[in-house]
Amino acid sequence: MTTATLDRPRVNSSEPFVPRPRPAQPAHVIRSDAEAVAVARRLAAEFGAESALRDRDGLLPLAELDAYSQSGLWGITVPKAHGGAGVSFATLAEVIRIVAEGDSSIAQITQNHLALVGHIDLDGTPAQKEELFGLVLQGIRFGNAFSEKHSKNVAAFETTLVFEGDDAVIDGQKFYTTGALLSHIVPIVAVDPIEGKGYLAFAERDAPGLTVHNDWSSFGQRTTASGSIQIAGVRVPRSRLVPVAAFDRPTAAGAISQIIQAAIDAGIAAAAIAETVAFVQTRSRPWIDSGKDTAAEDPFTISAIGDLTLRLHAAEALLERAGRAIDRALADPAEEAVNAATLATAEAKVLTTEVAISASNKLFELAGTRSTLAEHNLDRHWRNARVHTLHDPVRWKYYHLGNYRLNGVHLPRHAWS
Repeated sequence: MTTATLDRPRVNSSEPFVPRPRPAQPAHVIRSDAEAVAVARRLAAEFGAESALRDRDGLLPLAELDAYSQSGLWGITVPKAHGGAGVSFATLAEVIRIVAEGDSSIAQITQNHLALVGHIDLDGTPAQKEELFGLVLQGIRFGNAFSEKHSKNVAAFETTLVFEGDDAVIDGQKFYTTGALLSHIVPIVAVDPIEGKGYLAFAERDAPGLTVHNDWSSFGQRTTASGSIQIAGVRVPRSRLVPVAAFDRPTAAGAISQIIQAAIDAGIAAAAIAETVAFVQTRSRPWIDSGKDTAAEDPFTISAIGDLTLRLHAAEALLERAGRAIDRALADPAEEAVNAATLATAEAKVLTTEVAISASNKLFELAGTRSTLAEHNLDRHWRNARVHTLHDPVRWKYYHLGNYRLNGVHLPRHAWS
């Protein structure tokens, strides 16, 4: 291990962590779908070079994340009317899939930021859009303070706000705060206990009373640093409060959140399959009964790789289909169009979940015992797939898909559907 590695901050550490500085220069502004995909491919190759090292040693991807947000990819869904590229959501899914193939933790750190850009577009005032989209295009990263570890369910929020003059004062605790540790602004979901109305409060990362804990200890998606936040009397200007209203009417908000999750899983699957192929071609031995000289000639291995490849391509096709459906729902947010987008995204999420888990598990069966050695750290793909796919249970997606097909019941409206 190099001295440079020893000096790099780690995830799940009690060491003090100073909030990341704002970018010294504005981020690059991407202008087209094609440019977004090209930039994603370049960065994924760079991120992949040390992804195993970062996972093994729990190294926070500081330089990588700066390069990522400065590349302009964090702003590609900002509408063209506000200076962004306004790319197709099929393109967004492909960008995230590509980045996740390089490093799925880095791809996940973007997830909430991109979902928030969608919420701002759906629920923000013209002034809020001007300010917040402007920050995004400058390279400002949004984290999140949404979920709560001890509430009744994922949609139950105990964090509250009270209004004092031109500010809202917020108190509560959050967990699963992916992106918050390394962000510049931490949007907090808080509820007005008098009216029962929910808000996204865009708090500065270094706001007094906002403490982001580097205490993420999961065995997968380790370097997302998705730990916890303590919120004690944090003040946020009323102008930075965006109502959580997108689920009160037909919108593509849920599908937008879900397609990003599905794209991450597709990237994990692609990385696992690529690692399997490379290992079988260069390190694995043929099974004694095959009569073959190389492991790559084993007919059962060949068949299994073919099956995994087919399943991955099917999942990727559904991802693109879902992205197109989201584009249509944003252009015409009628109930049927929104439900069609939600259905298509649910189907993509089912297949990407299944192929991510299958590919990362099959890796060891096909590559053999030596692929389990610590020096290769190939188990990170299984660990990442197993943890990330827990975000929302696909068993419920099967139910909702069947319930619509049989009984015409539309899918629910929330960020997990």
